[in-house]
Amino acid sequence: MRDWTLTAFRDGQRSERTDLLALEEPLEIQLCFKKEVRTVAITMRTPGDDLALAAGFLFSEGVLSHPAQIQSMAHFTPEGAIPTENTLRITLQGPIPDFSGLERHFFTSSACGVCGKNSFERLGLRCGPLTSDWTFTPEHILGMLPQLQAAQHTFQSTGGIHASALFDSDGYLKHLTEDVGRHNALDKLLGRLFLDGQLPAPNHALLVSSRLSFELVQKTITAGIPMLCGLSAPSSLAAELADAFNLTLIGFLREGGFNVYSGKERIQGS
Repeated sequence: MRDWTLTAFRDGQRSERTDLLALEEPLEIQLCFKKEVRTVAITMRTPGDDLALAAGFLFSEGVLSHPAQIQSMAHFTPEGAIPTENTLRITLQGPIPDFSGLERHFFTSSACGVCGKNSFERLGLRCGPLTSDWTFTPEHILGMLPQLQAAQHTFQSTGGIHASALFDSDGYLKHLTEDVGRHNALDKLLGRLFLDGQLPAPNHALLVSSRLSFELVQKTITAGIPMLCGLSAPSSLAAELADAFNLTLIGFLREGGFNVYSGKERIQGS
């Protein structure tokens, strides 16, 4: 977080004060394999958990399938440059990875990427519909919201950051990550699980503090997590993808209720 001096206008009064802002800096993710180095993504993120962020991004995009493919991960500063931690180099071992899943990150600036029939088909080749028959009670789902809010420490200080949280089958918070980017927050969370060998996670649920985009749904399906909840609405394509892959998709999770857009069979009493 960073201190920032600002001028506030409240109730007709003007005052000077200091506020806390969430940090935002670029991260370049490089892959090194067979002596070739390739930049695969540049994202604006909140510094911290960079290794998990990169691992989660590469896993959810189909580049990595197992932690053993990673030989090393470290921040890298080119010779003669000012040292920073804004470039991360990941050295891989084994065969050259498949980069086809990264196409949308090079050809569009949209937050949800190039979506549609090709994206559905590519995801289908990597993972089929979710088969988990685990169920959640409405009370457990409603109970996730106050746990998320209590654990969002950076949001409480800045008001300008997203969160992704993982809950177990009893509705208890297991992990939470925060970042200025909603996709980055989820990548950080999934990256931790991936590096620890804890994916897929069929008896768990995710809760994100943002709207439910196609890309968040895609990442959840890839991770083998059968439920994704959000505080806002899904897009039409996100709902279609969730329905096609048997993901329970819940939006507008607020105190007192929520909407189920697909996979209602996992909600007890529905």
